[in-house]
Amino acid sequence: MAKMPLTQLSPGEEATIREINAGCRATKRLCEMGFYIGSNVKVLKNDRGPLIVSLSGNKIAIGRGLAQKIIVEYKN
Repeated sequence: MAKMPLTQLSPGEEATIREINAGCRATKRLCEMGFYIGSNVKVLKNDRGPLIVSLSGNKIAIGRGLAQKIIVEYKN
């Protein structure tokens, strides 16, 4: 299983969050949005603009800058 930033996943791919490489404020914001280490995330849209992901049954739009800080482990 390969680790990569969330922005590298294509629509329909699922992965598990393994690291958040951000400062305190960004990490806190991501946690408030539900991005915890060990959570499963599925990318719904990844083209221009923000990523849209499914996280715990909710659709969440996240900017590419923040998404780049989320390191996931891709499940083949």
